[in-house]
Amino acid sequence: MTKAVAVMLSAGMLVALAGCEGQVPRPSAVSSAEQTPDLTQAQEKKIRGSILEVIDAANQSKSTDGLDARLTGPQLDVRSSEIAIAQATGNLDAKATIPSDITQTVIPVDDGWPRTVYSITTTTEDQQSKRLLVMTQDSARQNYKLWGVARLFQGAELPKFEVPDLGTEMGAANDGKLVTTPERAVQWYADLLNNGDSSKYKDKFADDLFRQDLQTLSATVQQGMEANKGTQQQEFTVPKDQIKVMRSPDGADLVVARIDSVWTRQAGEGRESLPASDAEKALFGDGTATSTMKVTYVNVIALVVPRADAKGAAAKITAVGAERQPIKVEAL
Repeated sequence: MTKAVAVMLSAGMLVALAGCEGQVPRPSAVSSAEQTPDLTQAQEKKIRGSILEVIDAANQSKSTDGLDARLTGPQLDVRSSEIAIAQATGNLDAKATIPSDITQTVIPVDDGWPRTVYSITTTTEDQQSKRLLVMTQDSARQNYKLWGVARLFQGAELPKFEVPDLGTEMGAANDGKLVTTPERAVQWYADLLNNGDSSKYKDKFADDLFRQDLQTLSATVQQGMEANKGTQQQEFTVPKDQIKVMRSPDGADLVVARIDSVWTRQAGEGRESLPASDAEKALFGDGTATSTMKVTYVNVIALVVPRADAKGAAAKITAVGAERQPIKVEAL
């Protein structure tokens, strides 16, 4: 890997995510639901505050002890990695910041469990983008936990949701009143990440910053690889049951899902393959480099899946936010 590539990656992968602003969905004033939510805005604030207290304590101590009490799913893996990196570097990455104030919360009206709450934060003090927080409660006797965080893209348009006092209906992975089911949309998006313009699902999606940044990153790394006859490959896979869905009164679903990926880089001409960023270097630690490096990433993707009767550009599935974090670096 060339020095120029390493410098580019050290500056931060997916740079466009760090300073961009998503458009907050405006609450709808009319509800078609006959039920009212069990959770109040005050309770959501208390829940979120308790979660952030645990995260802040872990950040300050640079320890993952107790994180699983309030974090789960992809966010537990992401935050554990961020803290491991902070242990090695002495500093927590700025992108790990989660503002304590929100601009909107989307509270479920559904009875039963599991339940999901979406909340959208303000921008950070250094004007990083708003965060979409996904909090889940698996049963009545368990605490809500932070399941996922996605940084919203610049100019992203989210669906409208009901005001919190009225509540919003949760969706399902197999919702059938959309251009495709949420589950299938995530599978298609992973195929698009794997195959780029060659994907048969390319025309189903609008362009988005996550794919643009990945393409730029891949092209930059490829230049370095070709200089010493090396190779690289990224493979994206969708784990089972790692998806959250919220329905909008306008018929679209806001889907947040985990997509795992493995980035394998093999140096040529007898060279060693080295970590490609400060984060990868911290996770690799004092490992012994070989010609091949394998890096496992967690990607959290937020997609808007339109209703089935949407036409033209409005029928495109759109990524509106994402997070990407290396969680394991190993030499093969």
